[in-house]
Amino acid sequence: MSIFDWIKDKSNELAEGVKKFQSKAFMEAVTAGCAMVAVADGVVSPEEKRKMATFIQNNDALKVYDITQVLASFDKFIGLMDMDIHIGKGEALKVISKLKKNTEQSRLLIRVCCAIGASDGKFDDGEKAIVREICTELGLNPSEFGV
Repeated sequence: MSIFDWIKDKSNELAEGVKKFQSKAFMEAVTAGCAMVAVADGVVSPEEKRKMATFIQNNDALKVYDITQVLASFDKFIGLMDMDIHIGKGEALKVISKLKKNTEQSRLLIRVCCAIGASDGKFDDGEKAIVREICTELGLNPSEFGV
């Protein structure tokens, strides 16, 4: 391996490391929001979990995360809400609120949450109410997203 190949490899490793560090808050917010929407109708469907995982794997800023780490984060929020819905939602909203200053990420999070809500073929009123609550937390207008 030449010195140039070594530098290129190290540069790529650094870029991936920086990207991963910068997007951890977004990954956690996405899993928290998706968990809130998934729990809203009382049943966490495989379609909801699969759609969230597919989004993470296809998003340039998030695909650096091992899917097992993403699913563990999602399951953590589901577990918190199963233990106590108010504590779980509070913890999820605390993580989500970290995106408030980044409008682009906030809007993308809402779009993902809407897709999760509709993934089982129906986007019911309880799921829409959760998305409105997340919009409020992020300072976004729910009507912009049809909820």
